Amino acid sequence: MPSTGEKSLQERYAPRSTCFGCGPANPKGLHIRSFVQGDEVVAEWQPQPQYEAFPGALNGGIIGALLDCHSNWAATWALMQERGTAEPPPTVTADYQIQMVRPTPTNGSLRLVAKPVEIIKNRVLVEAQLLADGNVCATFRGTFVAVRPDHPAYHRWDPTS
Repeated sequence: MPSTGEKSLQERYAPRSTCFGCGPANPKGLHIRSFVQGDEVVAEWQPQPQYEAFPGALNGGIIGALLDCHSNWAATWALMQERGTAEPPPTVTADYQIQMVRPTPTNGSLRLVAKPVEIIKNRVLVEAQLLADGNVCATFRGTFVAVRPDHPAYHRWDPTS
């Protein structure tokens, strides 16, 4: 993982975002911090007891939020690289599927690893995993779409708004 002083994709490109999963400006959010490592986007996240489904196991909805938001940033990063742009295109989730492989423990740090596997025009297919102690707990496959200015989410990452 990067040094503690390095800014995440969210902190660099959407510091005022209030997204529940990844918004730096949401005081009650999950505060996912995604970093580029080679051709993957990775994050470390520490579960808290309020996110448990039952003692010691992370809630499935929280797992979905973690993988969705983190993978969305992997898609955005992939489009930036593909297009050679300095600013992220605003992207939204078109669909996703999660396979729960085993209960996700809450007694230690979790790792999110997302990799864009296909780009077709304004759509990116991303595959991801959620791991605990090196064990895959959930797998993810989702499609993300860059939206146009007439979409309600278009200005959500604007650092000036």
